[in-house]
Amino acid sequence: MGRSMTDEELAYVYWALSDAFVDTEVDYEAIARQTEDYDPEEIKRILYHEVAPVCHTNLETVIPIIWSAFNLENLKSDIEKTLKARESSYFRRQRDKLLIRWLEFRYGYIWKEISKQYQK
Repeated sequence: MGRSMTDEELAYVYWALSDAFVDTEVDYEAIARQTEDYDPEEIKRILYHEVAPVCHTNLETVIPIIWSAFNLENLKSDIEKTLKARESSYFRRQRDKLLIRWLEFRYGYIWKEISKQYQK
């Protein structure tokens, strides 16, 4: 555990974590299998700081747009845009700090379910 990621591996970690935000039954065991080679604290950070800010709205709509899986390339691009916007704006960073805290509270169950699978 705990090895660093290439850009390609990071994209697949994004994609694995995004499965928690689709409108189907979530396979937390599969997410854990796809992310178990990396530091769990880094996976948790990526979940709430990078993936959830882009994907959470899918669970908050009456009829979610994404039912089975996010598009890998679009997801990666959207996350990169979000991170660049955060980096370039003080106000965006402050807003995102609040958003991330809310996401950790609202979707805390996601990390609990994934981390349970690591312990098996």
